[in-house]
Amino acid sequence: MELTHIEHIGIAVKNLDESIKYYEEVLGLKCYSIEEVADQKVKTAFFKVGQTKLELLESTDPEGPIGKFIEKKGEGIHHLAFHVNDLQNALNDANAKGVRLIDEKPRKGAEGLDIAFLHPKSTNGVLTELCEDKVK
Repeated sequence: MELTHIEHIGIAVKNLDESIKYYEEVLGLKCYSIEEVADQKVKTAFFKVGQTKLELLESTDPEGPIGKFIEKKGEGIHHLAFHVNDLQNALNDANAKGVRLIDEKPRKGAEGLDIAFLHPKSTNGVLTELCEDKVK
């Protein structure tokens, strides 16, 4: 598996609007995109810090993955996402090395990326997302 860079850091929040205010008014960042990903039951907001993005995640359904995460652990860092050039190959490689996969095949994520998650029980407790941008 060849990671090219940190794609983004996902942060679970209860209220996207209030959180955007903090990142803009206190930290001086600019939200450049807000998007709903219906099949993941989440609304996202993106900020850029240097070459790395921050993705704020607000649940649109308490039974969705972010809703369950916040209920169990509260707000905070949800996942770390890495960019790869060949997502399916990276998943196959991780699987061959004994890593438990949440997604065996890529699926669509925010910002038009193909994404897949590695289970935190196989990644030292860090939910890990692999991303591939099909438009290069």
